[in-house]
Amino acid sequence: MREIVLDTETTGFEPDQGDRIVEIGCVELFNHMPTGRTFHEYINPERAMPKSAFEVHGLGDDFLRDKPVFAKVGQKFLDFIGDAKLVIHNAAFDMKFLNAELKWMKLRQLPWEQAIDTLAIARRKFPGSPASLDALCRRFGINNASRTLHGALLDSEILAEVYLELIGGRQPDFALSAASSTPSTPTTLKDDWRPMPRPTPLPSRLSEKEAAAHTAFVEAMGDGALWKKLS
Repeated sequence: MREIVLDTETTGFEPDQGDRIVEIGCVELFNHMPTGRTFHEYINPERAMPKSAFEVHGLGDDFLRDKPVFAKVGQKFLDFIGDAKLVIHNAAFDMKFLNAELKWMKLRQLPWEQAIDTLAIARRKFPGSPASLDALCRRFGINNASRTLHGALLDSEILAEVYLELIGGRQPDFALSAASSTPSTPTTLKDDWRPMPRPTPLPSRLSEKEAAAHTAFVEAMGDGALWKKLS
């Protein structure tokens, strides 16, 4: 199963009022595990960057001036995501902007059913608790120290870790699906995820004096002692 964890940065909140996407970052997952494939583009919004938006992501007019416009990267973006599910934190925001940009290019729209909203998942799972990306990183012990400003690719990488925790852990299927996806490949000890027994058992931490005291204690309890029934 292929999924794309996605984030965007923009000039504001409303594409209908002239706001545009300035960065797209995507991380590919297969069977809930990162593959190492990413998509990342800075985009010239063809308008000035508002101060309030610059303070969020730090992407200014001088930096974005020589970057491609969305019309140059839109098809490449669609080719990368394909029909994979899109894992997005607050999906309504990013989907609104992506579909506006794609509509202006007369490219296909992204159906809402293609999105998985991690914000909605977090609110259902932890009702009443903060559900921002930073708050979820704190909850799951995910290191986001490098996130001093918002950045689409960095946020996608962090969100990938958060998403895997939200759905049950970083290896929710304990790697079984990855193994079953290549049935023709024989399993070797190197690839076997299961723990192997110790070649030499660990020595007992119970002293002879403590063992003798326990035996005497059990004997004093008579034949009905639980330890005697289970031994």
